Amino acid sequence: MRSRSLSLHRAPRSRRLTMAGVGVALAGIAGWFVFGNLLSAGADEISLSKGKPVTASSVEQRAFPAEAVVDGDDKTRWSSAFADPQWIQIDLGASSAIDRVVLNWERSSAKAFQIQVSPDAKTWNTVYQTSTGTGGVETHTMNATGRYVRMYGTARNSQYGFSLFEFQVFGKAGSGPASSPSTQPSSGSSSSAPAGTPSSAPASTSTGAPATTPAGAPPTSGSGSSGGAGWIMAPNPVTNVKPSHEVPPNKGGFHEFQANCSVSRTNLGDDPIVFPGMPGASHLHTFMGNTTTNANSTVESLSKGQTTCKAKGDLSAYWTPTLLNGDTPVNQEGLQTIYYKSGVNDYRSVQPFPKGLRFVVGNAKNTDADKFLAATEEGFECGDSYKNKNIPQTCSSERSVKLNIRYQAPSCWDGKHLDSPNHQDHMAYPIDTHTAAGMVCPDDHPVAVPKLEFKMAWPVNGDMSKVHFSSGAGPTFHYDFFNAWDDKTLAAMIKGCINAARQCDAQGHDGRDDQQPAPYVLNKDYLLP
Repeated sequence: MRSRSLSLHRAPRSRRLTMAGVGVALAGIAGWFVFGNLLSAGADEISLSKGKPVTASSVEQRAFPAEAVVDGDDKTRWSSAFADPQWIQIDLGASSAIDRVVLNWERSSAKAFQIQVSPDAKTWNTVYQTSTGTGGVETHTMNATGRYVRMYGTARNSQYGFSLFEFQVFGKAGSGPASSPSTQPSSGSSSSAPAGTPSSAPASTSTGAPATTPAGAPPTSGSGSSGGAGWIMAPNPVTNVKPSHEVPPNKGGFHEFQANCSVSRTNLGDDPIVFPGMPGASHLHTFMGNTTTNANSTVESLSKGQTTCKAKGDLSAYWTPTLLNGDTPVNQEGLQTIYYKSGVNDYRSVQPFPKGLRFVVGNAKNTDADKFLAATEEGFECGDSYKNKNIPQTCSSERSVKLNIRYQAPSCWDGKHLDSPNHQDHMAYPIDTHTAAGMVCPDDHPVAVPKLEFKMAWPVNGDMSKVHFSSGAGPTFHYDFFNAWDDKTLAAMIKGCINAARQCDAQGHDGRDDQQPAPYVLNKDYLLP
């Protein structure tokens, strides 16, 4: 019985040895896989992209941020604005040998795109390109070197944006030379960036700030040059200025003049501030003022253009998102009014904008209707309907009735930068001191400049249920300003109207009875005498 018992509970020696051998073998195999993978990871390719900084030309909304493509989660995704072209790039942290790129597309994939590499995010080399993208999971092998890797999409396969679950880069970390990246493209690609690609692409992430630039770290060199992260230094910075807390003698009067400008270009997906050098990358815009404004506009190009503004010296570019009724654009008709006012109590301290100053007022992704309303005079106005947070659903159908908005810009400048990464941080709204000094510029933005107030009117009324902006619902309304005024003309209008406490028209004339006879800043041709 014992021997049987033993036979029931103990395997024969040969079997025990066999099982042990299997265990050792399995352990050895498992160890081989682990060790083999470690060796492979060390000697061959590894993931270079997971968790690395990501930059994108745009994001559809906060729910689809750029960094989703490197989080290792195939349920999160990045989605761009609904326009061509768009791009998304990864900073690998060091020049690396790149063997393979895997793109895991959402349904909104690219029909035509390029994979590019760069040592500095300025000079790009195309290592793969196609015009017949299939979507899904695409694996592209290559022999390239670079620190930055970019997917540059030139054509979408749907009406929506470019959308990626994951953007994975594999290769050997830190094994590339510090020189230019390898240029061994496949599929007949070129070694140069595509037409319309800027030499230094704009850096915006899901929050509007560059992923690789610490806050408050603008460049310190190069007058008028970009710091590579969206900061552009002013050629003549204003220093040693403190906000004025003085109480002027005529604090209750008017301190303004008008820029009366009509539409110059319509329904273009260009934005030389947010997407410089990238034609069609933005939602549709309607431009006023300068007649040459496009994605490649600069101070120099604008200064050589013409204007639809009454004042011939106002060569500035102004633009707003295009209003749509369903799919039909509805553009502003006739002269629109852009007020130049004092935003601070001491109107005597207001100075001209520096040439080339640019900024964006509002937020194309805004969903806070209350915040939007606070920056307006009466919200959306239509007939007898006022203080609307959003575009009203219905409006009087009388022919004279139009949809109106008056939206105010910040009027305090930091004195140092012509632009900032999110196109707003170099500007600030005045603060209320709750003293006799009233509204005063904050200490970190001490220079008082004119407060722009866009007063826009669109010829639409009646059933407004399908009326929206190209950027979205009413609270996404915003506007852009790129200063290209003739310096002497702008200075004269500010001195003769804002600093002089007058209420001027576009000719610099105050027509109020108690101001007669009032001088004119500009002559009958709207030029400086």
